[in-house]
Amino acid sequence: MDTLPVPLEAEARAIAFMPMTEADLDAVHAVETSAYGHPWSPRHFRDSLQAGYPAVMLIGEAHAGESPWPPRPDGRWLLGYLVAMPGVDEVHLLNLTVNPPHQRQGWARFMLDALSLWSRGQGARALWLEVRQSNAPARRLYERYGFREVGVRRGYYPLSALQREDAVVMQLGLDGTQGTE
Repeated sequence: MDTLPVPLEAEARAIAFMPMTEADLDAVHAVETSAYGHPWSPRHFRDSLQAGYPAVMLIGEAHAGESPWPPRPDGRWLLGYLVAMPGVDEVHLLNLTVNPPHQRQGWARFMLDALSLWSRGQGARALWLEVRQSNAPARRLYERYGFREVGVRRGYYPLSALQREDAVVMQLGLDGTQGTE
């Protein structure tokens, strides 16, 4: 997944997927910590890259003042990123994050579209993910996209030093099956 397909209308807006590398981890982690109370650590990203998991960044133009970080050397901003883990006939979405100043502009759906298309091309029959039970906006996004809740992982996410939060397991059938195992 060095690159994901980019629709023509996105090309006109200078939007591109670029492979995430270790050189990008400072910028990626800055976005991660601004987006989540319990972010992935740089080690999570590094381990995913070293394992060869597909990891891409969505890079694009932004208007001045839309991002608290300076633009990349090419003048574009990190809009979001995703990390996935392919399996025999499935892909597990491990992390999908949109840079907070660019949220609610369709970028998460854009990345899901590209991931779904790529996954089908790899022969995957399903996409899987976990989402915090308390993350109602993300759950709504995934449900609108076609994911179905298929289970719960008790105590999956850290909530505090002493508490854990459940994860809702969701699945999207890529071969006409929705929410089935």
